[in-house]
Amino acid sequence: MKRKLVAPILVLGMIAFGGTGVFLAEKSALAQVSSPAFTKGSHLTQAIQHLEAALKEKGKPKYEASLDVHLTEARQHAEASKKEKANPHLDGALKEIDAAIVDVEAKHADAAVKKIEAALTHLKAVK
Repeated sequence: MKRKLVAPILVLGMIAFGGTGVFLAEKSALAQVSSPAFTKGSHLTQAIQHLEAALKEKGKPKYEASLDVHLTEARQHAEASKKEKANPHLDGALKEIDAAIVDVEAKHADAAVKKIEAALTHLKAVK
């Protein structure tokens, strides 16, 4: 009886640990998000920091998962910044961030990078 259970347990274990790569990438990105470097400053500053961190993740394993976390955080901070003070560059940045999120979900990280760079340009132009 015990021998019959060994194979299914091993298979389930392999599936569980094989699928954790994305989880670990998200966990790593979330750990960065909660670090003091990301929790200080204005919403605008934090949005810029998240986009820059997303660009630094390029080429690392499970890049899309990390990008998704940073883009989501950047979007939230850009929205909060827009509520504090409206600016056309914030509108442009949000549009680029939204497009980058769509690209990441479609597994087009290279296209997302271009949109992240454009969003950064907009955010850095906000005064």
